[in-house]
Amino acid sequence: MAEEGVVFSIGNPLLDISAHVDAEYLKKYNLLPANAILAGPEHLPIYQDIIENYKPEYSAGGAAQNTCRGLTWMLQTPNVATYVGCIGSDKYGEILETEAKKGHVNVKYLKDAETPTGTCAALIVNHDRSLVANLAAANNYKHEHFESEEIQTAVKKAKFIYSTGFFLTVSPQTLVELGKHAVETNKIFMLNLAAPFIIDFFTDSLKNVLPYADIVVGNETEGQAFGKKFFDTDDLKETAHKLAAYEKINNSRPRTVVITRAEHPAYIVHNGEFIEFPAIPLDESLIVDTNGAGDSYSAGFLAGLILGKDIRTCANAGNYCAREILQVGGVVYRGTPTFKFD
Repeated sequence: MAEEGVVFSIGNPLLDISAHVDAEYLKKYNLLPANAILAGPEHLPIYQDIIENYKPEYSAGGAAQNTCRGLTWMLQTPNVATYVGCIGSDKYGEILETEAKKGHVNVKYLKDAETPTGTCAALIVNHDRSLVANLAAANNYKHEHFESEEIQTAVKKAKFIYSTGFFLTVSPQTLVELGKHAVETNKIFMLNLAAPFIIDFFTDSLKNVLPYADIVVGNETEGQAFGKKFFDTDDLKETAHKLAAYEKINNSRPRTVVITRAEHPAYIVHNGEFIEFPAIPLDESLIVDTNGAGDSYSAGFLAGLILGKDIRTCANAGNYCAREILQVGGVVYRGTPTFKFD
């Protein structure tokens, strides 16, 4: 059943600032297309630059929060997800909270009075997006907030747990405790790999959380990074199989692995079966940008899980939600979904 609070999600809430730039702009800041990084000192001027000199779109971002908004849109159920993270007590924080609530996400932010709200520049070049995240307040999430009665009540009510590897840079302890809760209560814990730098530079934290993950989702780039780091292979099929068989604490169900590959069939391992699941064709002329496509795939997939659908329906719902977001600027869910789960 799609009911209020069925999903508990935690992550890094960021005000997404999306703008179309050119390849030279990326070179100026030593950025790569189709990538995601944490901002260094040399990247901090980007945010004000694109606000003043481009026509940016704003949305309530951060990967997990995007997924919560997409999930709510797919299920058309307000407050189906409770989302937790840290923002600042500032104008950007007000905009972020307003946009999240417009998307009917039940946000339970910790608010930092001394640190500005995190921002993420989504720089669009020829459909590809280069993400530059300045975590700011998002980096100051405190585990004590997670332990509060209000948040623990939300955790206990939920039947599904969702997060991304990005939160490993902030509070890996909290993700481990969520994982333990999922095991103890036999809830499904879904983890998105998030970005290659998480795999390469936060490897130990990822290794601590992975054994709790029932479902692991990543794109082709993340899958390649994972295969090289963990299994010394660049074969995505081999990586999918080995990740499915990787250490898992809850033995009541095998791990499901999904590696999306843009317009190519996704590689899915479910119940030990390997599936090549086709993407939904979309003419390139209809693609506005790829920002949020992976988050949206997770949203559709999770929506199918909540409704108790089979793996193919979940994957098809993921394809649909990702396809829809490819056709708009920024991560903005509009209208009413036409996808039929029946």
